Amino acid sequence: MRLRFTPRALENLADIAAYLHERNPTAARRVRASIYQSLQNLVLFPYAGRRQATESIRKIVTLRYPYLVYYIVDEAAGEIVILNVKHSAQKRHHDDA
Repeated sequence: MRLRFTPRALENLADIAAYLHERNPTAARRVRASIYQSLQNLVLFPYAGRRQATESIRKIVTLRYPYLVYYIVDEAAGEIVILNVKHSAQKRHHDDA
């Protein structure tokens, strides 16, 4: 399986990096590494995430830092599609995965 990011997920990651980098560049690098390590774990264990209300959507919490990754597994395409990445303290909106 390979990872594919939606435009929204890429925007989420860029926003997280920019926000943290302004405040603490070292922390930004650590959080980025943690998120990407969690994503690499998904490649090995794509069904590790907890199912959400929409049955095909799954969620994991990243290692060490409380970021949530919402994704779907597309077996036919051999992809794990990353839909959304956000901090767990962010309010959830109706259109969140």
